[in-house]
Amino acid sequence: MIITCTNCNKKFEVNSALIPDGGRLLQCSACNYEWFYKEKFSEDTVKKDDYVKKTNLDETFIKKKDEINIENILINPDLISERDLKKENLKNEISKSKSFTKINTSKNKVKRIIYASSGSVYGINDKKRITEDTELNPISLYNKVKMVTERILQSYSKSIELFIVRPATVCGFSKRMRLDVSVNALTFSALEKKKITVFGGNQVRPNIHMDDMVKLYDFLIKVNKKFTGTYNAGFDNVSILDMAKLIKKEISCEILINKSVTDPRNYRLDSSKLLKIGFKPSKNIINAIKELKEYYINGTLSENPKSHSLKWLKKVLKNRKV
Repeated sequence: MIITCTNCNKKFEVNSALIPDGGRLLQCSACNYEWFYKEKFSEDTVKKDDYVKKTNLDETFIKKKDEINIENILINPDLISERDLKKENLKNEISKSKSFTKINTSKNKVKRIIYASSGSVYGINDKKRITEDTELNPISLYNKVKMVTERILQSYSKSIELFIVRPATVCGFSKRMRLDVSVNALTFSALEKKKITVFGGNQVRPNIHMDDMVKLYDFLIKVNKKFTGTYNAGFDNVSILDMAKLIKKEISCEILINKSVTDPRNYRLDSSKLLKIGFKPSKNIINAIKELKEYYINGTLSENPKSHSLKWLKKVLKNRKV
């Protein structure tokens, strides 16, 4: 999006994801003038193409754009840091969810919505089998927003074909490489530092390979509407320490254990429901580790500021300059 300084009229191209619906304070890097910017937005001006852009979707991926939308319409953990997840913004995000859902079900006559929720809505749970009927226990505002969005979308389930996906932590190579998620982070540490530091270690995390994540969305676009519902999507429930041991088998490294737990999330996803409707994962953690090793050796995999989403965005927000 293009934003113009109200003082010197200099124009800047800004990532729209950094501007919440409630607006934010900006500072011009040319004249240092500060002003509060809020994007003018109304339902009447929203069209399908705008919707696709706002949700950062690749239009070529949606084969039937007039019938199906893959929806990640609230807080994307890759884009929004905890400092921006305040109560006043939560209301804006929920309002946005209702608005987009209403537009796409009534005006745009979207028949199917696939919502990317999160497996982390289960929070801390020691049950050996967490199904879609397990009580949700979100421990962060991000998780809570995901839960509330599910409820909002479900209120429209009579007028749309609704698929809610609760993915595990995604692992494996991607164009915008994430090195702040468990398998990827530990593997990169083994490759770069020849050691892995495990905090705690007993926390169990479900995982899904990047290729299977993409494959799943394609599957849900095509699957029969009789299978609408909520689905867990995670196939490798592995403790952090066991992840490190799997990595050590592929990459020579040392494992250091720090008993302090920085992230207490602990849950095991049961994805039997998804398997029963015909989805078949093709890769696992071992595939991800081997692929990352190969990409590192040939120079394709490297670290950059955007590899650590929260740190990168915090730095952007701290500068508070367009």
